[in-house]
Amino acid sequence: YIMLNKIVIRYANGKIRKGTTEDFFPNKDIFHMTDKDNGGSLEINIKDLKAVLFVKSFEGNPNYHERFDIERVGLGKKIMVHFKDNEKMVGYTQGYSATRTGFILFPTDPDCNNDKVFVIIAATNKIDFI
Repeated sequence: YIMLNKIVIRYANGKIRKGTTEDFFPNKDIFHMTDKDNGGSLEINIKDLKAVLFVKSFEGNPNYHERFDIERVGLGKKIMVHFKDNEKMVGYTQGYSATRTGFILFPTDPDCNNDKVFVIIAATNKIDFI
């Protein structure tokens, strides 16, 4: 049984791709994605990315307003991530270490479209514990 994860990859240069992966691991530099639109297989290098978003749906809900005031117990410390492109993300993490390539962030709002986000530390300006 292979678990297919729906993902949206955000490149450091702003490019976005959507697809599925079955071989993403936070400690590996390379993983593979099957493109949602053309079915092609792509080799993805973590060093080229800003973040890997594990999503509930590819479409999301553009009218949904994510809440940041929800306390989620058991997901680690609450943090704010400041990306180099000025985007900010708020969530919880148990695995942040400045010496790693990235870490998993769980959004503050369990009803938003992201289940979790793998944040690439090289794409951030700073990370604050809040």
